[in-house]
Amino acid sequence: MNDLYERDFYSWTQKQANLIREGRLAELDLNNILEELESMGRSDYQALQSRLTVLFMHLLKWKFQPERRKKSSSWERTIKEQRKQIERLLLDSPGLKSKIDEMLPVAYERAVEDAHDETNLPVSLFPKQCPWSFQQTADKNYWPSGSSAHQ
Repeated sequence: MNDLYERDFYSWTQKQANLIREGRLAELDLNNILEELESMGRSDYQALQSRLTVLFMHLLKWKFQPERRKKSSSWERTIKEQRKQIERLLLDSPGLKSKIDEMLPVAYERAVEDAHDETNLPVSLFPKQCPWSFQQTADKNYWPSGSSAHQ
């Protein structure tokens, strides 16, 4: 079974599904099934952290480069899209909500680095710790500095 897993992942998945359907549980490749299940959870975790990083980066750019936000609506679109995708991820995997507090500092730190790289603004300009709660960042009506998205 391990050989099939290594050389033809798709066929391995179909074989495992058929074994479960047929009730032949003793024949399952449990080690690789466990590895794949853990991987799926890590994938959702990483996707949420990535979405938070992109959202924080654009919120930072929104707050610290107000003159640039009027030139293009791309930041606004990105902020709105990240919020939608975060909401979808949490609807699909509500257990991730318990991990948000540990994700926020990491995502924010990465966002500061990315915002610095994209804007050439000094890192010291950005707050050392995330200035927003998760509720604020996820709120479609929240825009840093009390700004409206349509200003």
